[in-house]
Amino acid sequence: MNKAEIKNLKKRYCLWLYKTTKESLDKIERKFTQLEIDRGILSELKKSPHAKKIKKFIREFEGYIQNKERDGLNLKYKNNALRPEYEFLVLKLRAVKKIIAKELGKDALRKIGFLYEKEMAKRILKSTPHK
Repeated sequence: MNKAEIKNLKKRYCLWLYKTTKESLDKIERKFTQLEIDRGILSELKKSPHAKKIKKFIREFEGYIQNKERDGLNLKYKNNALRPEYEFLVLKLRAVKKIIAKELGKDALRKIGFLYEKEMAKRILKSTPHK
């Protein structure tokens, strides 16, 4: 195997490691980022001149937000401390990024991050609505 082939294997493995680790961490973190947005939406709904008419839906949305927050907290914390699984993912992603920068360069790390975000956006745009 020549140097280029070895570098390509390393690059593919690093890409896979980044993707799988980042996805696992994102499944937890997105609950909290979504909560910020959901609370903003809820605030706007409550200010609407139609708020009384859609009160039932606002209450359902409030319940949805509460459930999401509870689920997020349970995924990230246990007994008011970070879950070891969560800490492991944070540390693993940090290590993966460090190795990518070392082995392939900082430009490669930026490109891998860009490819990941592009793939996630593509998945969202391709997904079908829930029924």
